[in-house]
Amino acid sequence: MDKPPHNARPGTGNSRAISSTQLEIHPNLDEVVHKHLVTIFRKPLQAHNIEIYKAAMERAGSSQIIFDSGCGNGKSTRIIAQRNPDAYVIGIDKSAARLEKRLANAGVDGVENYCLVRADLNDFLRLASNDGITLKKHYLLYPNPWPKKQHLHRRWQGSPVFVDITRLGGDIELRSNWEIYAVEFARALNLADIKNELTPLQITGHAFISDFEAKYYRSGHRLWQIRTI
Repeated sequence: MDKPPHNARPGTGNSRAISSTQLEIHPNLDEVVHKHLVTIFRKPLQAHNIEIYKAAMERAGSSQIIFDSGCGNGKSTRIIAQRNPDAYVIGIDKSAARLEKRLANAGVDGVENYCLVRADLNDFLRLASNDGITLKKHYLLYPNPWPKKQHLHRRWQGSPVFVDITRLGGDIELRSNWEIYAVEFARALNLADIKNELTPLQITGHAFISDFEAKYYRSGHRLWQIRTI
């Protein structure tokens, strides 16, 4: 199992706290979420994302499926797979650079119930939603916060794909080091009639699920967790 950094304690990291002129929940959030909930997102799906999606679903077979959306270097995907041996975990990220180190070892490092794929998440989640997939769990760990006020539509809760996240169901868990992001996501779930709980994340024994989590914790950031209930 991946070991956390030995010096992983608050105050020893160098990650800057998120800075934004947006100091509270976005005033347009409710309007944007309501619009997406009643609108069909018609952006064309890219052929290469369709092929990647089909290949990943074939690997999953008849197993229960867990998505690790925005998996970064894939460390979290492997940990989630270890914790859920009865499920098949698919880690998705668009960055080849982040995935490169883990791709070679996925499925041959003693943990066989996961894979890592490079794909556009917007397409991947829409494809799964269109297929009527129901996830066991869905992890959204430390997404890019897009802290500029005008970038609400780039955050999960402001994206048209938020609807697909809700349709995929399962136990949704989002973690963030920006409280406003977490509060917005929780609010968006409420608007979609999905009960959830927002709490400070408690780190036990430095059991970090990802390198980002360890970095933010070491830097003294307060971490937030939203779980559907």
